[in-house]
Amino acid sequence: MNPISIVVITLNEEKRIGRLLDDLSKQTHQHFEVIVVDSNSDDNTRAIAQGFDNALPDLTVHKMEQRGTSLGRNTGAKLAKHERLLFLDADVRLSPTFLTEALHKLEKSKLEVAGVYMGAESLSLTYRLGYGAFNAGLWATSFFFPTAVGACIFSTKRAHADIGGFDEDIVLCEDCDYVRRAAQIWRYRMLPISFWFDPRRLEQDGFFTMGLTYLKANVRRFFLGEMRNNEMQYQFDHYRQS
Repeated sequence: MNPISIVVITLNEEKRIGRLLDDLSKQTHQHFEVIVVDSNSDDNTRAIAQGFDNALPDLTVHKMEQRGTSLGRNTGAKLAKHERLLFLDADVRLSPTFLTEALHKLEKSKLEVAGVYMGAESLSLTYRLGYGAFNAGLWATSFFFPTAVGACIFSTKRAHADIGGFDEDIVLCEDCDYVRRAAQIWRYRMLPISFWFDPRRLEQDGFFTMGLTYLKANVRRFFLGEMRNNEMQYQFDHYRQS
């Protein structure tokens, strides 16, 4: 299987970045580089990431002076040396066979860009039902109005370049905009695998509140286009680190 560049964006993730990097060090597919793009964290995120030099020999920790989700992903893509890209958030968790399974399915289906479902096996019944509904929506919309979870998106350097990367002017649903534009040029599908991520975002914002926010955002996007002026007044980077 081909090598892959893994771009991980961080902002004050000292309590979580180590878990993800440990997961990556245990992957059955080991032909990859890891690029941690840090948005000038105030904590020890960069130092902890750099501590994985031995476990991840092809590791780069890059500090940005500016902060921004899309800026971080675009910066990582510019630094990447492999054609295949994987964009991850720092609070993601991966099974040891994740890369092996994903790359096999990407090559078999000849996909340039693909999303991944959210796993909820260790969460409560309420979360599992909610994730199930959300994943069903990701699958259904993939055929006519693609949406995705930005915490885990596969792409390639050529596809990324073709669409001009992530739109740094979009505050909410920049990930959905990315796959929507990519699907206009390349075939896009959801991979039948899953990743896990820390549910702190859902717990702090409220499971149903966040779900309703994204539902409203995507309905608005469908009828009125992308949001570049914070039309829904959604603030990112407000999560507590506990």
